[in-house]
Amino acid sequence: MSTDAATTTTTTTNSNNNKAETAVSYAALILADEGIEITPEKLQTLLKAAAIDDVELIWTTLFAKALQGKELKDILTAVSTSSAEVGRPPAPVNENTSDEPDEGAEIVDGNDDDGSGMEGGMFDLFS
Repeated sequence: MSTDAATTTTTTTNSNNNKAETAVSYAALILADEGIEITPEKLQTLLKAAAIDDVELIWTTLFAKALQGKELKDILTAVSTSSAEVGRPPAPVNENTSDEPDEGAEIVDGNDDDGSGMEGGMFDLFS
């Protein structure tokens, strides 16, 4: 198989999978809207009634198992009403925003010439 043929086959397969997922999603929404339990058989029945025959049984089974025991309307409502900030604590606010040090704070200039014997600096540690 040539590269172009492989790419075309992959694209066609992905397109068919997307169509299958979309069709099963709509079927699940229809069942949920009517208050009917979502099962693979009921999803297949709806797909056949809509003349959609190219959906593999795995898709209806996956959707039915994923939605088993869940209220689809609640899931959709929760997703649409949540915000990006949910669960994230607010950033701490620094009350001391001035650039001046506190009273009594020692100012360090970075020159630690206290005679401790480390005259060469950091790079002498590795020689």
